[in-house]
Amino acid sequence: MTRSITYYFSLHSPWTYLGNALFHEIAARHGCEIDYRPVPLRLVFDETGGVPLPKRHPVRQRYRLMDLQRWRERRGRKLVLQPKHFPFDPAQADRMAIAIMLGGGDPSGFIEDVLAGVWARDDDMTQPEALLAVASRAGFDGRALLEAAESEPARQRYEESRQAAIAAGVFGAPSYVLDGEVFWGQDRLELLDAALASGRAPYRVEGAV
Repeated sequence: MTRSITYYFSLHSPWTYLGNALFHEIAARHGCEIDYRPVPLRLVFDETGGVPLPKRHPVRQRYRLMDLQRWRERRGRKLVLQPKHFPFDPAQADRMAIAIMLGGGDPSGFIEDVLAGVWARDDDMTQPEALLAVASRAGFDGRALLEAAESEPARQRYEESRQAAIAAGVFGAPSYVLDGEVFWGQDRLELLDAALASGRAPYRVEGAV
C-alpha cells in the first residue's frame, strides 16, 4: 500500500527551502505520495504559542542566522541569510500552489522555484510579475493561477489546511506528518527517512493534551 506524507509548509520559510529538495527525494525513494498543505504560518503561531521572528529576543535571532549558515552548508544549497524582501506575506503564492492542486496539477516545481526566488535569488515574491514568471517556468498559466488563488475554493482550502495543521499537532514549518507522527523541521528529515525505511509503527505520547 502506498504511504502518504502530509507536508505542512510556508513559502516564506528558509527551513522549508533548505529541506524541500531532500524531502522530495526521500518521498520519491520510498514511493510515498505527498499531500501538500501550505499554511498561514503566522496564524498557526498565534494559535500554538509561536513567536514571529521580529518579536524574538536578539539572542534567538542571532542564533537563527548562525544555524542557517550551518544548514546551508550541510544541505549544499545557496541561501541569502537576510533577503531584501523578507519577511513578506506569502498568502498569494501559497494559494497559487493550492490552485495548482485544485486543478489537478503537481505543485512541486512551483513550490521549489518560489522558495528559491526568496532565499537564493533574492526576488520579491509578492510581485505578480515574479509569480507569473515562476508559474510559467513550472508549466502553468500564471494569470489563470493568480485569478484562481483569489477564488473561494482556494481560500477555503487554505483555511482548512490551517485547521488541519492545528488538529495534527503542527506548530511550525516545515512539518512532515507520517501516520499521525509529526516530524517538525527540516533537521528531522533524516529521522523521517529512517522511519520510512524501518516501517516502524508511529510514535505516540500517551496522555498528552
